[in-house]
Amino acid sequence: MSKVNAGLRYSAEHEWVDGSSPVKVGISAVAADALGDVVYVDLPEVGAVITAGETCGEVESTKSVSDLYAPVSGEIVEINQEAIDNPALLNEDPYGAGWLFTVNTTSEGELLSAEEYAEKNGGEL
Repeated sequence: MSKVNAGLRYSAEHEWVDGSSPVKVGISAVAADALGDVVYVDLPEVGAVITAGETCGEVESTKSVSDLYAPVSGEIVEINQEAIDNPALLNEDPYGAGWLFTVNTTSEGELLSAEEYAEKNGGEL
């Protein structure tokens, strides 16, 4: 069973957000485990404006290609170059070193609590 980090909130599409400012965004361990070995990450550029619920990048694994959906709206402040250079970080440490980007948030999409997300997706807190 995949780990769900209790300190985060989650989108239905498996992205997580933390409570920092700017908000840090990544994909859940549930998503990383379902994808398998991540081999490529395409992220929005710094300065790009993203809209909650819309695609903003993609994650490619040995099994499939999956779109990234913005869990919040706002401007991209920073991208995790380490995750681009070493996509395996998304599998190894999805809630730590495998974060994707930070956003100066103007609004949030529909986000689930860790408990709600774990219940819907078979994860464990």
